[in-house]
Amino acid sequence: MLCRIGEIEVWRILEWQGLFLPPEELFPNAPPDVAQIMEDLAPGTVDAGSGRIILPVQAYLLKTPDQVVLVDTGIGNHKTSKSLPFWSDLTDTRFLSALATAGVTPEDVDYVLFTHLHIDHVGWNTSLREGAWGPTCPKARYLMPIDDVEMLSGRGLAVYDESLAPVIEAGLMDQIDAAYQHDEQISLLPTPGHTPGHVSVLLSSGGQDAVLTGDALHSTAQCQNPHWQFKFDADPDLAVASRRTLLEICVERGLTVIGSHFTLPSIGQVTSDGHVFRWTER
Repeated sequence: MLCRIGEIEVWRILEWQGLFLPPEELFPNAPPDVAQIMEDLAPGTVDAGSGRIILPVQAYLLKTPDQVVLVDTGIGNHKTSKSLPFWSDLTDTRFLSALATAGVTPEDVDYVLFTHLHIDHVGWNTSLREGAWGPTCPKARYLMPIDDVEMLSGRGLAVYDESLAPVIEAGLMDQIDAAYQHDEQISLLPTPGHTPGHVSVLLSSGGQDAVLTGDALHSTAQCQNPHWQFKFDADPDLAVASRRTLLEICVERGLTVIGSHFTLPSIGQVTSDGHVFRWTER
């Protein structure tokens, strides 16, 4: 278990950790020495040999007294990614093994809640069985941001055909917007920009509060540098504004902050020193 927020158990479901793209490519408006800045702020972020970011891809499992909620579903097996070939046609059991470590089978999941619908957050929505895609969590409701569904539908994209359409066709999808509140313990914070419907997930239980950032932040170095835009942001300026708002809320509420792609252990707090945000690892 990664941590407990009141009555909520938060389990890390780490699927992949490997060499991604160079920071100079990922953060196009960052200074030329972005790799060194990132390594100084978050040691172990950049591989010295290749100069590429070491990126974890992870989902989070929330176990409450009443339900099991999976936030995002990683890359998945046998999926197609032309732009990121190292994520294509994986055959790894790590995701399902991490669920088992948390004492959960796919059949135990009540809800799958998405921060957004990019390829590395929806992959285990479905599994390939006898040549056909089917929902991995057959009893779950899949709660998808409506703006992201509309962004991806009708474009002939593999991510839609492989990871979204089979769930929709099975009648398991519920479209939600940023105003959606799951229950008293789990709610959403709108953080659009990375995608149109991107949200972060707020947890509140037993007087403790936390946020799962999704891709509103990709690196803890962006806490101190929230103006750094990200290569895959749909609206870079809106993403910067959302990131600043998220960081301000983290400071004001003293939230425990848990990142999807932060260097492990991926959990800590954000403080501010004047107008500068700072990350402290937990």
